[in-house]
Amino acid sequence: MPLTLSKICTGIMPSATLRLNAIVAELRAQGQDIISLAAGEPDFDTPANIVSAANKAMAEGGTHYTAVSGLPQLRQAICDCLFEEKGLVYQKANIIVGTGAKQVLYEALRAIVNQGDEVILPAPCWLSYAEMVGMVGGKAVLVAADDTNNYVPKMHDIAKKVTPRTKVILINSPNNPTGAVWNMEALRGIAEIAQDKDIWIISDEIYEKMVYGGARHISIASLSPDAKERTIVVSGLSKAYAMTGWRLGYAAGPASVIKEMDAYQSHATGNANSIAQFAGVEALKGPQDSVHAMVRAFERRRALMLDCIKKVPGVTYRAPQGAFYVLLNVSACIGKRYLNTLISDDTVFSELLLQHARVSVVPGAPFFAPSHVRLSYAVSEEKIVEGIRRMAQFVQEIID
Repeated sequence: MPLTLSKICTGIMPSATLRLNAIVAELRAQGQDIISLAAGEPDFDTPANIVSAANKAMAEGGTHYTAVSGLPQLRQAICDCLFEEKGLVYQKANIIVGTGAKQVLYEALRAIVNQGDEVILPAPCWLSYAEMVGMVGGKAVLVAADDTNNYVPKMHDIAKKVTPRTKVILINSPNNPTGAVWNMEALRGIAEIAQDKDIWIISDEIYEKMVYGGARHISIASLSPDAKERTIVVSGLSKAYAMTGWRLGYAAGPASVIKEMDAYQSHATGNANSIAQFAGVEALKGPQDSVHAMVRAFERRRALMLDCIKKVPGVTYRAPQGAFYVLLNVSACIGKRYLNTLISDDTVFSELLLQHARVSVVPGAPFFAPSHVRLSYAVSEEKIVEGIRRMAQFVQEIID
């Protein structure tokens, strides 16, 4: 009898970017000049004061296990930030620190969702959400939105998807891949549906500090005591502090659910890296000048990319209000041919763009945004200009 593997693991879809990454690596190995507009992380280095805090912690013996939920001083720093920036009052018992926001988001689903429970996902959305829901035995229920409503679903569309099995509504603002920032009206709509139907809310706020053009990030947990009691706020230090490799995220929520997440994490991974935690205290409590400088740089790059995209024929977009992505509608190219290849979908478009124009982007389909591609402006201004110039020439050849 042959050995078998877990149906849960074998049913997980591999990362949609792996194939393109392999092509990028092969082309670069051949000496080709590839411009990547696919980055999902800041291109800045971690600020020096944070690195210094990590070095100090190592020199002073901060290399041992911590509490599973994180250093007390880090959890207190998170509480302080949540109060100062969002008006949310939490105690350390309401906070858990994990190995990146991805871990604590998964643990929140693990703590809440039972086999067969439904999780509503406004789409487009981050590609890992649906896989995580499946991994904990749940069913992802998508509610689509488009650029006519700033990629925020209409509340009656979400309400129609609620069933007796609905356990969670998972929202992400600012959004990956659209850059949309949910306004107060939309957040109140979600909070009202959740209260009326007794549903949990998970709010992924990892891009919270990256908002532009007068937009304002609002945490749904801040709307009312009821909203706070049914919401798990997920965030981390990866994006705002250029600490993606440090793997440091956190969740804030009712002590009852944080306790279960802590129990799960105690057997799965234990505490997040101790050095990263000491560095995290400095990130949150220390000077914020570097964060503000990075946000200003992203805002300049955003404006530059949008200006450059105007020269790409046939494409459309909605100007992002946050994060560092532009979701580009390339449906004008779908169904056409480039050389002898039919562009059947956004994945083929992305592969041809990489092979022939030497520009890497991320297909939209894995984000539930077919006929779109995601561009990142977490790159230098020079790369933005040249990358979009190459794309414009490529698209022009397709639609001519």
